[in-house]
Amino acid sequence: MVRLVLLFLAASSLFSCSRPSQIQTAEATADTLVVTPVIVTDTVQFDTDDPAIWLNPADRSKSLIIGTDKDEEGALYVFDLNGKVIEDKVVRGLKRPNNVDIEYGLTIGDQLVDVAVTTERMTHQLRVFSLPDMQPIDNGGLPVFEGETGNGFRDLMGISLYKNPDTKKIYAVVGRKSGPTDGYLWQYLLEDDGKKGVKATLVRKFGQYSGTKEIESIAVDDELGFVYYSDEGVGVRKYYADTEKGNEQLALFGTKGFTQDHEGISIYPVDQGTGYILVSDQQSNRFHIFSREGSNGDPNQHVLLKTVHLSTQESDGSEVIAAPLNDMFQHGLFVAMSTNKTFQYYRWEDIAGSDLKKKSLELHAKLK
Repeated sequence: MVRLVLLFLAASSLFSCSRPSQIQTAEATADTLVVTPVIVTDTVQFDTDDPAIWLNPADRSKSLIIGTDKDEEGALYVFDLNGKVIEDKVVRGLKRPNNVDIEYGLTIGDQLVDVAVTTERMTHQLRVFSLPDMQPIDNGGLPVFEGETGNGFRDLMGISLYKNPDTKKIYAVVGRKSGPTDGYLWQYLLEDDGKKGVKATLVRKFGQYSGTKEIESIAVDDELGFVYYSDEGVGVRKYYADTEKGNEQLALFGTKGFTQDHEGISIYPVDQGTGYILVSDQQSNRFHIFSREGSNGDPNQHVLLKTVHLSTQESDGSEVIAAPLNDMFQHGLFVAMSTNKTFQYYRWEDIAGSDLKKKSLELHAKLK
């Protein structure tokens, strides 16, 4: 999702806080310097998989990183902007939480509640928690993919939340371990259940699937109204997020240059619909960066602009936010999981280098 967040000024890290002077481009050779994070989080117990970022509207220095610890006795970990675990916010005892996303302003009763939603694979449910207190508001879980009987057809994996800018309704776009060649993703309306909680109503089945491997990473661009997801080993597919606009596939890009799996997708907005789509090339520890607005007058022609090598190890999940929080993170924060049980925090400037734009500070006055 397109989010707005930043990091608190801190340098408790396993890596040096010095900033690299060279960034890998799409044409660079393998010996180009690797971009290192400025902060690495505390380790989780089992297996980090996917992060989300919540911007604290009252004090950006108190924004949160929520990350999944993927195991049958897993958890949603909550970190501060120094990468430290906030223990009293961690949600434990989740049955293999896979991916997580956040959205702002879900109407519950007479209140607007920010929410974190995670997929719980072994129970075939979505779990919903209010932010920033991380309290459950789902009455024990919201069943999804009901009626599916195929092998892996209810084993939840990816999720991304979409807030329609016109209606303000919030939806969850959900994926699973396996599914049909069409209708792999299901979209659910999240709304007040009348009991001070949340319910999920199925509104759409869409999305092609190659059958090559699986679909895990999903991202939604709220502003432009598009869904992107990684069909691993094939490419990134693009659809409308608005159910009223139909189920036509708009684009398939990133079909070349990936070592094996297409994984985490995140979107960095600049202004007026421009920006970048970052996609993890998992086995090579690289991220390919594509044009958000398309090219040559075609909004669905997402060309490769740059490739960067990061310190992450086989990164599945990632998130990026374009907003200043302090002197260290003036233009945004990129967070990615690593298989060493951590999440890594990067400055957008270090990823962008001189090749990519940074969001102007004066454009950060509003949080949508």
